This record gives sequence, C-alpha cells and structure tokens, in this order.
Amino acid sequence: MTSAVTIPRHGGTGERTAVAARARQVVKAYGSGETRVVALDQVDVDIARGRFTAIMGPSGSGKSTLMHCLAGLDTVSAGKIYLDETEITGLKDKKLTQLRRDRIGFIFQAFNLLPTLNALENITLPMDIAGRKPDKAWLAQVVETVGLSSRLKHRPNQLSGGQQQRVAVARALAARPEIIFGDEPTGNLDSRAGAEVLGFLRRSVDELGQTIVMVTHDPVAASYADRVLYLADGRIVDEMLRPTADAVLDRMKDFDARGRTS
Repeated sequence: MTSAVTIPRHGGTGERTAVAARARQVVKAYGSGETRVVALDQVDVDIARGRFTAIMGPSGSGKSTLMHCLAGLDTVSAGKIYLDETEITGLKDKKLTQLRRDRIGFIFQAFNLLPTLNALENITLPMDIAGRKPDKAWLAQVVETVGLSSRLKHRPNQLSGGQQQRVAVARALAARPEIIFGDEPTGNLDSRAGAEVLGFLRRSVDELGQTIVMVTHDPVAASYADRVLYLADGRIVDEMLRPTADAVLDRMKDFDARGRTS
C-alpha cells in the first residue's frame, strides 16, 4: 500500500486546510556508509486537523523519530515537513524555536513540571516566558476540561501522578497550539491514571477542537484515537480508522508474526 493518506475537508467555508501537518518523502538517516541506519524511509503522511492520531510500531520502527521530525524537534536527512502551510524543514534555529513555542504543544512521559510553582503557574509558564497573556476564558475552559479547578494552588509534590500529567496536558492546551504531540504520555502512569489522561486528551479533541499526535505502544491508549498509523522499518505500512483495543492488539500481533518469519 502507499503511505500517503488523503484527508477529506471537514469544515465549512473559510476554514484553514484540514491538514494540520504533513510529511513529504521524509528520510531520516544516521551515520554513513556501512554504518548508515535509516530510521525513516521516504515517508508521506498527512495529519488531520481536529483529530486524534496515534502512531504505533515495534521498537526501532521509527515512530518516535517521525513524531520528533513532525514536531521540529529533530532534523530530516531529506524531504519536507509542513505545519499547516509553513515548511519547517528550512527554518533557522531561532525561527524554529519560536514556531515550536507559539504553534506546537508537547506532552511527554516525564511531566517536566517545576516543583517550586503551583499547578496554575506551571500551566501558564510557557506563555509567561513568551510574554503573552493567557486568554482567561480559554484557560478556564481547559482547566475545567482536565478537571483541575480545585487543584490549581497545589504544587507538583501535592498532586498524584495522574494529576501532574493533567497539569502537563493543560499546559500544552492553554497556549492554544495548532497541534499537540505526545510521546508515550501515559507511560509513567498506572492504568487508572492513564485512562483519565487519555480521556482528557479525547475530550480536548471532541470539545476543544484540538489536534493531537501520540506515539504509543499501548493498544488501549491507541483505541482513544480516531486513527492509528503503523510503522515498520521506517515506513508507514498500514492504518486503522476508529480503532478498538482488541483490533489494534490483533494488528500488532500480525506485525510481530511477520517480523519473526521474515
């Protein structure tokens, strides 16, 4: 199958393109000669705006590399990456840093909260650093969506792991980024806390119109997404729409079986 995916327009007239980010013939390679390792091999993909996309694949498949390249956290060896209509692969470091700060949100396994700040201060910290005032109505909506209204004055050591990750989710949402990238965002949480955070990510898409791209190895986490992309050997080899945990698990077992027989 081809790895380029066409995304239908789902908005009204005057709306921005329905594609939030896209990769065109992207190659990411490390080393040279006999030691050259290709992490991404001519990847074409569109990320739909206002949708939740999960990226899965076995260890070493290139899933985290793809997310890091889409997010401008890593450079590509060849090809182009676009955020909306902006090509980010040609940006200088200062412009790229500004773009990541102003237009992209990040959620990682490590919560990356400052222990001396309370929850609200951690949420608004990126905007404070950028010298921007938060939109109070939007901030209140985000805080309510992630269920933190009663915990805003608490510091990280007074919050559970799930609550700390919800602060990290709220921080990513509060600046109203065009797209949020999550790298195993529930990897350090127990199943109950993980389900809470995934539910809030799902609600941020459904109720706030957020665009989310999440790398995960967990079929249950992937089942919260609208679409799952499967990588193997640096290429997108399959996709699944409206996934269920059982269907994702079966697909991953198929890939494991192919890998053992190849």
